[in-house]
Amino acid sequence: MDTQKIQQLIEDYPLLRQIVATQEVIWENYRTQQAHDETFTVTDMLEAQARLARFAPYLQTVFPALREHNGIIESPLRAVPQLQSTIEGFAGQLYIKCDHELPISGSIKARGGIYEVLKFAETIALEQQLLSIEDTYDILALPQCKEVFQRYKIAVGSTGNLGLSIGLMGATLGFQVTVHMSADAKQWKKDLLRSRGVEVIEYAADYSVAVEHGRQEAAQDPYCHFVDDENSRDLFAGYSVAALRVAQQLKDAAIEVSAEQPLHIYIPCGVGGGPGGVAFGLHELFGEHVHVYFAEPTHAPCMTIGMITKLYDAVSVQDFGIDGITEADGLAVGRASGFVGQMMESRIAGCYTVEDNFLFESMKQVLETEQMFLEPSAHAAVKGAYLFRERPGTHIIWATGGSMVPAEQRALYAQKM
Repeated sequence: MDTQKIQQLIEDYPLLRQIVATQEVIWENYRTQQAHDETFTVTDMLEAQARLARFAPYLQTVFPALREHNGIIESPLRAVPQLQSTIEGFAGQLYIKCDHELPISGSIKARGGIYEVLKFAETIALEQQLLSIEDTYDILALPQCKEVFQRYKIAVGSTGNLGLSIGLMGATLGFQVTVHMSADAKQWKKDLLRSRGVEVIEYAADYSVAVEHGRQEAAQDPYCHFVDDENSRDLFAGYSVAALRVAQQLKDAAIEVSAEQPLHIYIPCGVGGGPGGVAFGLHELFGEHVHVYFAEPTHAPCMTIGMITKLYDAVSVQDFGIDGITEADGLAVGRASGFVGQMMESRIAGCYTVEDNFLFESMKQVLETEQMFLEPSAHAAVKGAYLFRERPGTHIIWATGGSMVPAEQRALYAQKM
């Protein structure tokens, strides 16, 4: 985008001046009363839930850790009273949605990424008559099924956690998997993927370049399925199922969601698929009683810029001279998903940005008070509990990754706390 257009946008939307200066900002969405984008519906979310249920027998067969959960990939919702007590003036009840503990790949990406791989596998299995919808899906663990899947490829562009989910699930099924990783991706994630037989292609550039190269390469191979983090309905569907699970957890805990006791959700945002799917589902279930905020680093506020300007993926942080460099590698994205941005137009309460130094201060605080280790990206969500601490109701910090971080990387983070 040319300089003149950028300057005009800054004049039209004064909050952009602070964003360009990489200052922390809060953008409150004033468009929540307009008509919703119905590109994706509750029916799609329920179909995703049903598909995951069909795969549960297979998942508990190949991943023993899932047996106690009957093959369901889910994380607990935990009250964090010690952390809450450190936030002066906090009016509600504070919880953490522990997606950093999700089985298989240890992040929120386990939901959407694994779901898309499973749907691709189901499509092939049905076409090749390896099973029918009525069968028990654990037969997909048989060697003859794996031999069929080995003829196909899966590719994805990633800053790290999505690549882990796609790679680990795809390789387990037998697919040939290639993960195109941006410069922000942590070495331990690349090493783990390679140890499972996944091809990792590294780029010196950012996320957008890795995605584009992956997309172009996959387009040349009719047997290759490209997982498009920017535009995938299947990823979005997998993420949305989390809302159904959270609704049940709230019910089990006798937590009311109403006008008097609203639900406040703070969730880190990169390209937008994960938080978008969660926000969609929660909005459909709780309507005006849920307020979802997307959290981004001050140096990579792509969704915030896209939502403010309504340009979505037609504008990047680099267009505004912002470097996109952040310790929150999962959020180091320069251009948001246009599909998600438009879906969120009337569904989210707003966006806010966070400086990297807060991420490390929060890492120390959460570790000391609740003995939880979360990746830096997840701590962008913690900021919301401080920003909106005076609001009554139930506040949920969405923890997006952390349990699989090796000791060496944790030690490096400790030096910055």
